[in-house]
Amino acid sequence: MPGIRVLTALDQARTQYYHFKAIVIAGMGLFTDSYDLFCIAPVMKLIGRVYYEPLDGSGGPGVTPPAVVSATVGVALLGAVAGNLAFGALGDRAGRRRVYGASLLLMVCSSVGSGFSVCRTRGCALASLCLFRFLLGVAIGGDYPLSATIMSEFANRRTRGAFIAAVFSMQGFGILASSAATMAVAAAFDRCTGRRAPLDTPEAADLAWRVILMIGALPAAVTFYWRMAMPETARYTALVEHDVVKATNDIGRVLTELNLGAVTEEEAAAFRRAAPAPPQLGRAASPPPAASYGLFSRRFLRRHGRDLFACASAWFLLDIPYYSSTLFQSQIYHPWFPPAGRVNAFQEAFNVAKFQAIIAVASTIPGYFAAVLLIDRVGRRGLQMAGFLLMAVFLFALAGPYDRYWRGHGADAWYIVLYALTFFSANLGPNTTTFILPAELFPARFRSTCHGISGAAGKLGALVGAIGFLWASQDRDRRKVLAGYEPGIGMKYALIILGGICLLGLAVTYAFTPETMGRSLEENESENDDSRSHATGEGDAGQQELVSSEVPKSPASVVSSHVSTSPIHPHRFSV
Repeated sequence: MPGIRVLTALDQARTQYYHFKAIVIAGMGLFTDSYDLFCIAPVMKLIGRVYYEPLDGSGGPGVTPPAVVSATVGVALLGAVAGNLAFGALGDRAGRRRVYGASLLLMVCSSVGSGFSVCRTRGCALASLCLFRFLLGVAIGGDYPLSATIMSEFANRRTRGAFIAAVFSMQGFGILASSAATMAVAAAFDRCTGRRAPLDTPEAADLAWRVILMIGALPAAVTFYWRMAMPETARYTALVEHDVVKATNDIGRVLTELNLGAVTEEEAAAFRRAAPAPPQLGRAASPPPAASYGLFSRRFLRRHGRDLFACASAWFLLDIPYYSSTLFQSQIYHPWFPPAGRVNAFQEAFNVAKFQAIIAVASTIPGYFAAVLLIDRVGRRGLQMAGFLLMAVFLFALAGPYDRYWRGHGADAWYIVLYALTFFSANLGPNTTTFILPAELFPARFRSTCHGISGAAGKLGALVGAIGFLWASQDRDRRKVLAGYEPGIGMKYALIILGGICLLGLAVTYAFTPETMGRSLEENESENDDSRSHATGEGDAGQQELVSSEVPKSPASVVSSHVSTSPIHPHRFSV
């Protein structure tokens, strides 16, 4: 019996225009994600000026209390955890394309809602902002598994890593767009209000931060039509819905240079030949049996539990130091920009956005570009290990002499270089590879769900880094603690712990993470299944059982058997 030749054609297809179009469509969600997540820092500066008094009673400009900032950041990350889990599961149950538009629509509505925030009194405005930021986090979290899964299922095996990395790299441009929009809004309001004195905050500042947040809805809204016009991925249609003819027709509409006419005829003929006899009078045809194991079964744990642990734990460990970057941003920011008491509200927001743009151009975007260039040459596992190792080295280099030197020398060139290299190493390695690997290691019917679980673990790590370490890094001497915080373990020890977490991520990657470079998605899946079967003593019988469980004995299943072009293990994918 023939296998699913359309999937083989996808793996062997040369790069076409639609691949780049899919990168933009899928990447625009991540572009919007980073815009919404990074614009909150200057927005908090404006909110502090509008709604609060100085924390130290000095008579300076108002400052948003750290607890309020932590709550605003935390609800978005908690929403992302929920979104990863909910939309990841829906992507496998209802289809990638159907859920894709829903997550983008929620992103647009919650971005607009964040700007409106219902009212203008402090308590009401902040409560409303937190509500819409939670919903925005749900949309952002939901976009991760869907974007990665869709791109992985459209791509060919040779450049799949680069395509998924290119989708993820749109985050860097989202940061840049966030900074540009914030600077433009702040400069326009500053000019229109007559360039007020530092402590003179006009009423228009309450409008400025709302405009900045609502601009984030524009890129998502622009791409909504193209997302809804995308066909369902051929792998989902063929392997989950078991409709090979529809999968072939759908992919033939967008990848026009594939020779799929003969494929359609051959597989349709096989479909007809494998059709069961009509039911006898008075007896209904029995439905195809359901898959024999589910996500929470022991069989799933044996076959894919190791990979899920590798993906989720690496993402969790990566996001702790990655989101802790705010710990030492202020050490660079303060020496280069005037203090808050010498600039007005719009100028302070402008300077914060300018600083974010500099960091994005100097380290974030170059790291993403390097990942796109190297991911299909070095491999996912190698880049992830190298990234964790380099992050640890640079964090230890910052931690060792911190109390003796770096504390008072934040403007030192070497300090800035080490900080930038920490970001560069993360984006070159684990920040990109943890997004790619879950989209390649799991069966089609679990792929989006497992990516969502991995992403949710990452966002829990982000909570630990962005909030837990922010408070823990405060000085042990109460006299040196920033206003609004409590004494902690100090920056030096916080950086040492973060470096140790990176080494733990390196160990987890070395021990548990497999390599997926150059292999088809079906080959990765079957290789994992086969190795687990041998490890548990199931052998060839276990592999045969997997085929029967993954592809039910229906007419569609006969033409839905996995095909591989691998010369090493051809028997694993034959019918």
